[in-house]
Amino acid sequence: MLSRLLKCKIHRAVVSHAELHYEGSCAIDGTLMDLAGIREYEEIHVWNVTNGKRFTTYAIRGENDSGIISVNGGAAHQAEVGDLVIIATFGDFTELEAEQHKPRLVYANPDNTVNHTANCIPVQVA
Repeated sequence: MLSRLLKCKIHRAVVSHAELHYEGSCAIDGTLMDLAGIREYEEIHVWNVTNGKRFTTYAIRGENDSGIISVNGGAAHQAEVGDLVIIATFGDFTELEAEQHKPRLVYANPDNTVNHTANCIPVQVA
């Protein structure tokens, strides 16, 4: 049996572009993609922290160190420049792989540079 787990995420990136008439997808700064382990054309989930909208699209590579997070095509209706977003991918893991898996977490600064990275999310307390 396989379990679907969080593979990686870019946490609290800021949308820099929303291009309705660009071919659909989401362009992500190549440096952020590499650190998170997101592959070009990989399915991504985008969760808009600012307006609560959620959508699925695929990643395309943006210029390294450009800070670009561009929501393109029809998805541009789901985000505006300046919105905070979380970009995540998931993977299917065997039981053994799941026991050993640690997600790649990249935390962004407001200019979409890297604040820090981690491989676990702190336990939430009441």
